[in-house]
Amino acid sequence: MNVYLNECGIVCALGSGIDEVRANLFAGASGVLPTTGCLPGRELPLGQVRGVLPSLAHLPLERRSRNNALALAALAQIRPAVDAAVARHGADRVGVIIGTSTSGIAETEAAFLHRAAHGELPESFHYGQQEMGSPAAMLADELGIAGPAYVHSSACSSSAKAMASAARLIRMGLCDAVVTGGADSLCGFTVAGFASLESVSAARCNPMSANRNGINIGEGAALFLLTREPAPVLLAGWGESSDGHHMSAPDPEGAGARIAMIDALRRAGLQPGDIDYINMHGTATPQNDAMESKVIAGLFGCEVPASSTKPLTGHTLGAAAAIEAALCWLALQPENGQGALPPHLYDGAADAALPALNLVPTGATLGRPLRNVMSNSFAFGGSNAVLVLGRAR
Repeated sequence: MNVYLNECGIVCALGSGIDEVRANLFAGASGVLPTTGCLPGRELPLGQVRGVLPSLAHLPLERRSRNNALALAALAQIRPAVDAAVARHGADRVGVIIGTSTSGIAETEAAFLHRAAHGELPESFHYGQQEMGSPAAMLADELGIAGPAYVHSSACSSSAKAMASAARLIRMGLCDAVVTGGADSLCGFTVAGFASLESVSAARCNPMSANRNGINIGEGAALFLLTREPAPVLLAGWGESSDGHHMSAPDPEGAGARIAMIDALRRAGLQPGDIDYINMHGTATPQNDAMESKVIAGLFGCEVPASSTKPLTGHTLGAAAAIEAALCWLALQPENGQGALPPHLYDGAADAALPALNLVPTGATLGRPLRNVMSNSFAFGGSNAVLVLGRAR
């Protein structure tokens, strides 16, 4: 049974909506800009959403967070199609499966600063704002649906695992439609955490470069309406694995990453040669890029076009897989007849210790429509998730 990504809503550092994001993506216009506020006294390049977000005034206090505002911004772009699916299938046949890693932590940070200054928490704070389940519960209430609604939180693989879970719900016959994807918002907790690991770059991140030295944190949301109803792009396959190697470092041999890639290909009924483009996890940390490039070269060779889009969006953590799937979804749309590819922005100083992958320069095309693409997500704790998206035939 095929499942299709019928609609896509996205907001990230590249913009809001598929038209703005598409234009900036293929132009290689990075949204990672110098930003203050997350770490006191320190300016860092971050992938911040800078547009106006939807009002939260209609939500109960425990649902009011920037994270949920990002999710509502993405939902607004696909709301008519989702409402139509609810009307067609019934509220109990539509689910919401979301990935996040921050939820409303930023609101808790602000509340604790207020308490330090004033001796009490502000009236605008509710502990429920930071609960991981908040985005799914909020969206379910917003849409008036009664199907399964839950969140995956497995760091950077969260929204890929959410999308895989959504597909399983449809294939098992438990849902006819699922709103799925991810949302994550900037907060001091995550920026400081990665900084303490010496994993944050003071410049725009530089994946696959000999000079790479860490990530840029970002924020955003991407939501899809997933159904059995044919559309131009299908979620052809997914693969999941767990390394159990280290709390934060990937297995240098990439055994778990390779298992997830092979499982995604198997589920999609494809061979490595059927993949036209790979969206790398590509964090620009020394260990991740070394592991991932080794696995890609071993499984696919070095000819398949590949890129990391994190220099464009920042690393959006729990939302990263969904946002990168959205960028792949844009590349697979029928109007991309020449097969424009998401570019790989870096300084061009290739690391001679890494396989010489075919990194996509800005403006590169296949000269034909893309058929199948792969998107990799590898998280702390060894949680690996890989998606394969395909052009419906």
